[in-house]
Amino acid sequence: MDVRSLAFRTDLALLRLAGSEVDDHGSFLAVRTPDNPTYYWGNFLLLPRPPTTEELPAWVDRFRSTYPRSRHLAFGVDGGAGGLDDLEPFRLAGLEVDASSVMTATSVHEPPRPNREATYRPLSGDDDWRQQLELGIAGEHEESGQEFVVAKTAAERTLSERGVGAWWGAFVGDRLLASMGLFSASPGLARFQQVKTHPEARGRGLAGTLVHRVSRYGFEELGAATLVMVADPEYLAIRVYRSVGFTDAEVQLTAQLTPAVEG
Repeated sequence: MDVRSLAFRTDLALLRLAGSEVDDHGSFLAVRTPDNPTYYWGNFLLLPRPPTTEELPAWVDRFRSTYPRSRHLAFGVDGGAGGLDDLEPFRLAGLEVDASSVMTATSVHEPPRPNREATYRPLSGDDDWRQQLELGIAGEHEESGQEFVVAKTAAERTLSERGVGAWWGAFVGDRLLASMGLFSASPGLARFQQVKTHPEARGRGLAGTLVHRVSRYGFEELGAATLVMVADPEYLAIRVYRSVGFTDAEVQLTAQLTPAVEG
């Protein structure tokens, strides 16, 4: 399958680098992350186009047969355009649907209110990565609990040790308050990974300043010509990315079903 979406092309490149498996079935891709089976976007099917209502049951069956031990459903839709209306068959079937903004930058500038208090540097050593784990656990949107965060953080460290990028942090004193990754996905193209800010440290300009600093690292040290960032168009953080020079380029369409909590 020839993947057109800039977001999914870079997603797949970094997933492979972190140890995920990507199987090309011709008409779709199946992504597996054996070390973290509860990571939805490490265990999903990438479809070439939005399915019709009539086609969706067959794709659900395909997902169940591909991931027999998984309780979730996760589908990506290739393309780079469209919106929530294209995902209506998923919504009618009870899945959560999302149209994320795919943003790019070929140059950046400082945010309006840079934070000069923090130190910005790559994570290094066990203590930094322990704090990265704690930062993930403190997040508000981790869907599968601490086990998920432990496996996700291990994958982040593995990717950082590949030599194709780094996970950066904003430290005040010795305390990690915000972090993000940036990695080469292909020649001239680098992709940001999850921007995290501790709930107690939001609104201090840490994320914007860190995005600017890490973007410079991407251009100057990774040799990137274009940086890619995927963001929730309804979340306040997208303003931060725009404030340093990122602009909307595409849309990434996804659908997922979160398993019901037992008990």
